[in-house]
Amino acid sequence: MRQIEIHSGELKIAEAPIPAPGPGEVLIKVAAAGINRADLLQVAGRYALRPGMSSIPGLEVAGAIEALGPGAQRWKTGDQVCALLTGGGYAEYAVTPAVQCLPIPQGLDLAQAASLPETFFTVWLDVFDIGALKPGESLLVHGGSSGIGTTAIQLAKTLGSRVFVTAGSEEKCEECRKLGADVAINYRASDFEKELREAKLDVDVILDMVGGSYTAKNLRILNRFGRLVYINFMESAKAEVDLALIMGRQLTLTGSGLRPQTIERKAQIAQALEQRAWPLIASGQIKPVIDSVYALEDASKAHQRLASSQHIGKITLKVD
Repeated sequence: MRQIEIHSGELKIAEAPIPAPGPGEVLIKVAAAGINRADLLQVAGRYALRPGMSSIPGLEVAGAIEALGPGAQRWKTGDQVCALLTGGGYAEYAVTPAVQCLPIPQGLDLAQAASLPETFFTVWLDVFDIGALKPGESLLVHGGSSGIGTTAIQLAKTLGSRVFVTAGSEEKCEECRKLGADVAINYRASDFEKELREAKLDVDVILDMVGGSYTAKNLRILNRFGRLVYINFMESAKAEVDLALIMGRQLTLTGSGLRPQTIERKAQIAQALEQRAWPLIASGQIKPVIDSVYALEDASKAHQRLASSQHIGKITLKVD
């Protein structure tokens, strides 16, 4: 099979044996793969791989089940699925635990379906599980026009929350409003803390991928019992916090990474998504936002597009 390998910080097409599914795993004939910032970090040598993680980038795919490993349940060969991986998605075939697969929502093509797993698993874990966002509460999403952001806006809004976002241009802010954001703030033109304070908008949960200087501002605008959840720290992993503020308002500052979660935790998230989110996609209430689709051979161009931060929504690779 063909796959994308990393050689001295560059992506190269290479030939490799088709992997075999192990116990509880399935082999997927990949039709499309999603692109994520973790892939960029891996190419740059800034993402430490844990034992068992593939050195091939690609954390999500869509395609057809080609083979079943011992003990793999639910699926049969030929079933079309989208799936969360711990790596290996930039290839014509990939293996993953069967419990990390989900059916293709009605009405979506495979390129759209490949954009779902990483963002929906992440948003469900960090906004609804860890962040415990409830209907009637408010969510602030930094990076509202990203794949994570466009997913978080739609899920939170559809499930009954007010949604505020920051984005890097007025065009991106307008796209966020079209997706359901109640307030969208261009962080290049305005200070989000000042804007929210002047509008007297309360915030219960914040999903942040910036870190650094955003941390103090985030904490200051949170309601009593508010939750600040980190999924990345694109500005900096270092920040100074006011412990008196955290204690006085009983705030929670936390965060997570999806890739290191256990298979059991990912299986729980998959079940929740299939029950709560997949019907909303099938009914058209939530739609994946696709910025662009590249051929497998053009993975480097896809990475350049993501690194430019000019995109809105997800970028995918067409593999088959």
